[in-house]
Amino acid sequence: MRSFRLLLCCGLLLGLTAFAAFAAASDDCLACHSDSATVGKAFAINPAIFDTTVHAQLGCPSCHTSVGAGHPDDGLPPSKASCQECHAEVAKEYAASSHHQNAACSDCHNPHQVRGPTEVSGADMNRTCSGCHELAAMATTHTTWLPQADLHIGMLPCISCHTASKENVITLYIIKRPAAARFGRFELAGYNELKALASHGKIEGLIDGNEDNYISLAELRLFNSDQERTGLRLQGMMTPETVTHNFQILANRRDCSFCHASGPAARQTSYLSLATSDGSYRRLPVERGAVLDALYGTPDFYMVGSTRSTALNYIGAVIIAGGLVVPIGHGTLRFLTRRNRANKED
Repeated sequence: MRSFRLLLCCGLLLGLTAFAAFAAASDDCLACHSDSATVGKAFAINPAIFDTTVHAQLGCPSCHTSVGAGHPDDGLPPSKASCQECHAEVAKEYAASSHHQNAACSDCHNPHQVRGPTEVSGADMNRTCSGCHELAAMATTHTTWLPQADLHIGMLPCISCHTASKENVITLYIIKRPAAARFGRFELAGYNELKALASHGKIEGLIDGNEDNYISLAELRLFNSDQERTGLRLQGMMTPETVTHNFQILANRRDCSFCHASGPAARQTSYLSLATSDGSYRRLPVERGAVLDALYGTPDFYMVGSTRSTALNYIGAVIIAGGLVVPIGHGTLRFLTRRNRANKED
């Protein structure tokens, strides 16, 4: 037992030592590569972004093993690790997709700015796709089968339909848009803009009034009804929690019920996603039922089916039934009393 503990301690010590060494080496690299004037724009890295990525924890030498003490004066080009070395399963999945012949990993993912799916906005996801697929052209292409194609593309990341990504949730973003413009294009409010509006407080405080890192329906209603913030609104997107790289055209995505499932239980998990200083997004959970509160909870997001309320269904059925009672009752009564009317006329 003592020897096992000794080995464990040695392993941890070596791991920490290696991590510290890689971190120090990364600092040395960024001393030059954080300045585009020194290394050129193509090789410049933003430390504020890189330091928050998972690749930063690995350290620069993990991917650029050939860089030695003589760099850059030795004239040797730095080696680059293959993504497949760490992401073998993803590479295998992507190789089987219809997309792999058209783009390499680095065409969509900057290794120095990698983010998880919950740390980027849906608009950022689509911006990546638009590098090759111009969104206006895609809207025109989708119009052949998809009603209001431009609206759908604005409310959905491309990967929600063109991969087997799953566990879709409703993500709310703070956007800038004139109060009178209920529909149309919008722009996400950036960190600096939100910080200025928050004054000396936290950005979360713009909506999360009690700062408990949880957005209640009451807080949503207060934000949406605040007349002093008419230029800020909440925009919802259906985003996947789990992403895949098996890009393809999926037939079931053309079935409206894939998204517009009947009943309020569908896709009721929602989050508020806020921009941070490093360019990523931080999510706060939102009370269930926000999507159903189309008037105050999510006034700029309504998805037929998922926002359907059972209570309103019953109320609507009663109204329709009540409207039918009068003409049907009147017609039935006239039919039953037709002979009496005929005798009176004679």
